[in-house]
Amino acid sequence: MLRRIEKIFVDVATIAIILLAVIIFVDVIALNIFSTSVPDAVVIVRELMVVAIIMPLAAVTMQRANISVEFVTNNLPKRIVDWFIVFGSFFALFALTPLLFSAYRDLIHQLNTGSAFYGDLNLPQWPGRIAFCIGILLCWVRLLVMVIQDSYTILRHGSIEQ
Repeated sequence: MLRRIEKIFVDVATIAIILLAVIIFVDVIALNIFSTSVPDAVVIVRELMVVAIIMPLAAVTMQRANISVEFVTNNLPKRIVDWFIVFGSFFALFALTPLLFSAYRDLIHQLNTGSAFYGDLNLPQWPGRIAFCIGILLCWVRLLVMVIQDSYTILRHGSIEQ
């Protein structure tokens, strides 16, 4: 179930990247040919970047494709490296918790106040906040699952697949 949701989020991020390219392309053409720009293009691009970066975060975490520094652990026994992986996932889980809480509070504030971006279209601020909260929440859940599964695997004298 979690993998299916992560796949959907990766697809949403892909669509956001395509929309980013289209909006930037149309804006550049409009500026150079018609001497005008797409209304609120900067705001739309900024909000789409949030979607493009945050939505696939859980899938990247699941694939263990995030940035890692291995020169310290290359010469350590596999079991110790596995516990370092669990520690890193737990630390990331701990670090995301205040970010998730703060994002949730900001989302509630945006929903209650109905804040909008200044610009021609007066676009509401809450859609980007929802995307951010959902993306971070899914990454948090993925990290929690990984900490539990990896700890269980190590305790059963197995090895974490990387």
